[in-house]
Amino acid sequence: MEQQSVLKHPDPSKIMQVGMGFWASKALLAAVNFKLFTMLSGTSKKANDIKDELHLNTIDRHVYDWLDVLVSLGFLKREGILENAVYSNNADTEMFLDENKPSYIGGILKMGNNRLYKFWGNLEEGLMTGSPQNESKDGNMHFFEQLYQSPEKLKEFVNAMSGIQGGNFMTLAKKFDFSKYKTMADIGGADGFLSCMIALQHPEISLTTYDLPPVAPLAEEAIAKFNLTNRIKIESGDFLKDPVPSAEIMSMGNILHGLNETTKLTLIKKVYDALPENGILIAIENIIDNDRTNNTFGMLMSLNMLIENGDGFDYTFNDFEKWIKQTGFKKEEMIPLTGPASAAIAYKS
Repeated sequence: MEQQSVLKHPDPSKIMQVGMGFWASKALLAAVNFKLFTMLSGTSKKANDIKDELHLNTIDRHVYDWLDVLVSLGFLKREGILENAVYSNNADTEMFLDENKPSYIGGILKMGNNRLYKFWGNLEEGLMTGSPQNESKDGNMHFFEQLYQSPEKLKEFVNAMSGIQGGNFMTLAKKFDFSKYKTMADIGGADGFLSCMIALQHPEISLTTYDLPPVAPLAEEAIAKFNLTNRIKIESGDFLKDPVPSAEIMSMGNILHGLNETTKLTLIKKVYDALPENGILIAIENIIDNDRTNNTFGMLMSLNMLIENGDGFDYTFNDFEKWIKQTGFKKEEMIPLTGPASAAIAYKS
């Protein structure tokens, strides 16, 4: 007997979950901003102790609500309930949201809370106008010009970039065969975190991290923490205007997605011309799946480029393949990294 298909009834739960998702997002972002997970690292505390240490002045019940939301979302563990409850980190927040650990990724979340949260409130205007909705919206100064004039904002931004890519850099260092190459330059290398990860795994490679002059002190500080000052060279310049350092491997982490298509092609060609015959380009990005149905984060990141840059956008591997063929590269491959990110690799020969 042929089975009849059971019709699925419409369900509004996902609509509500996503539509009001900023509630949960803000609960987590507030915890990162308050350094809750750093405070709880390696220990556990009662709600009233947390309230006192964080100088929270709301009623006890709302502190319980906030902490229990983090429990229900899987970010905290709890024993007991309400005034008897004791809270501690789960394995993920202990590893990735304790500021004192090198695995800390909270920089991008802090930037999300302190900058992007309010700018995303203007997504409709961004879609209607195609214009950035960040700090440059109400003035004549470009966002990055403002950024580099404020050491505090610059450090927050650089920490955010390392935070969002840290796991990908560690994974790339282990998954890609670097043994065939002797030199590598990271273009737009920020604080040099990618170079550090490669240096730790592959002592035979000579490394250079390349970014604008105001970033150099942050790179010096970060590289020194890994005791790699003698392994990694810091060079300064503007990769869109100045010559880029030549190396057998030239990498870019979250660089291409911030550019419009014309500038993407210009930079890829610039890298191609600077590479030796055996050279390769590695672009580490949230590569969108070719069908554009699965990598939600990659597509949201592309919308974030609208908010930040206006005409920058994230791309599929098909897009990458088209651009590298236009600029002279002979073949390509993609290596999945962590979560929604991948390394798109172009070979010159």
